[in-house]
Amino acid sequence: MDPTIFDELERTLAAEGPDAAIHCLCERLRENKDYSSLFYALLMHKRQQLGVSPIPTGPAADLPESTHAEYEEAIRQAGRQVGELYLQEGRLAQAWAYFRMLNEPEPMRRVLDAYEPKEDEDMQTLVQIAFYEGVHPRKGFDWILQRFGLCNAITTLSSQEFSHAPEDRQYCLQALVRALYAELRERLAAEIERHDGNISPPTLPSPTRGEGEKEPSPLVGEGRVGGASIRELIAGRDWLFGDDCYHIDLSHLSSVVQMSMHLTPCRELEMARELCEYGQHLSGRFVHPGDPPFEDLYRAIGIYLAILAGDNVEEGLDYFRRQAEQADPETIGTYPAQVLVNLLLRLERPTEALAVARKYLATADNRQLSCPSIVELCRKVGDYRTLAEVAREQGDPVHFLAGLLAQSGPRS
Repeated sequence: MDPTIFDELERTLAAEGPDAAIHCLCERLRENKDYSSLFYALLMHKRQQLGVSPIPTGPAADLPESTHAEYEEAIRQAGRQVGELYLQEGRLAQAWAYFRMLNEPEPMRRVLDAYEPKEDEDMQTLVQIAFYEGVHPRKGFDWILQRFGLCNAITTLSSQEFSHAPEDRQYCLQALVRALYAELRERLAAEIERHDGNISPPTLPSPTRGEGEKEPSPLVGEGRVGGASIRELIAGRDWLFGDDCYHIDLSHLSSVVQMSMHLTPCRELEMARELCEYGQHLSGRFVHPGDPPFEDLYRAIGIYLAILAGDNVEEGLDYFRRQAEQADPETIGTYPAQVLVNLLLRLERPTEALAVARKYLATADNRQLSCPSIVELCRKVGDYRTLAEVAREQGDPVHFLAGLLAQSGPRS
């Protein structure tokens, strides 16, 4: 700041008064792009107008009660003005400090939605604002995939701290499946073309990418296998898996297909099914068994996804019914039955879900369940007689009477 500003402010105050001096200060701060100081200068102007001390010696709540509403509005206006100035300068982190204070993320979201980062730009701050602080989770996750790679994206999405809206989680899952599918398809196509002698071997991307590295393109060249699906690429080509061969990081494959069970029917669900088909061709030494009913990991998840897609639904449900029936409660526990309950609920068959829970989960600890409890299922179905029966078996007179009362009286 030009030191002459101090003499200018003193002269203006003496000649024209406080409002003119503060206006002069604000103009000079704008010219010098000192927007942080501008924020406090704007608030000083409001304090001057309200007839309180221009120096904030305590919290705003200490001001006379009659000034609270007007001063709070001044804070909002000053924050918006300064935040917009920072946005115009492309200083997004500084802008977000003000919009976050105001709990007004929309201006920031609009800018992030249209933002195109430079190739060598450090993305940590933008990812923090967009994804972790929830301003634009979808854009933030796209940047995680593009700049930090599949491994980082998988870790992020599988974190217990993921707290975004279900539709945003769906978007991220879909993006993750697309990325892994594209990588596997590219590598399979390259291997086939190299094997068949059609083109020279391309330089394959590494399984994980760091800052600045790009995801592989969905297609490979113009070769005859370039646009084929994974299902088409592996059909009749068992040699692709000879000598215990695999083409992508298998921990990525395992993680993504397991997370894909949360997808709703969509194009990416079909991609995940093809990833499962690829997994079923892998050597057994590379496929670690999951917990029942997903002990045969890729086959079982493939059946689960087929059910969600509406293919062979009853046949698939029979598979999971057998898994629930065969599970020893003492060694395996009731997880297979819990999976079946959740699956039936996703198919909007709550009455069948309650019957499964009644059969296998009547003595289970509700705190350990990954599916709704019998109480919740009875409420959903409106079958409180079953609740009373289970409560009797469990020696629970409270839920027994509650079930009888609910069965006979109005329910809400």
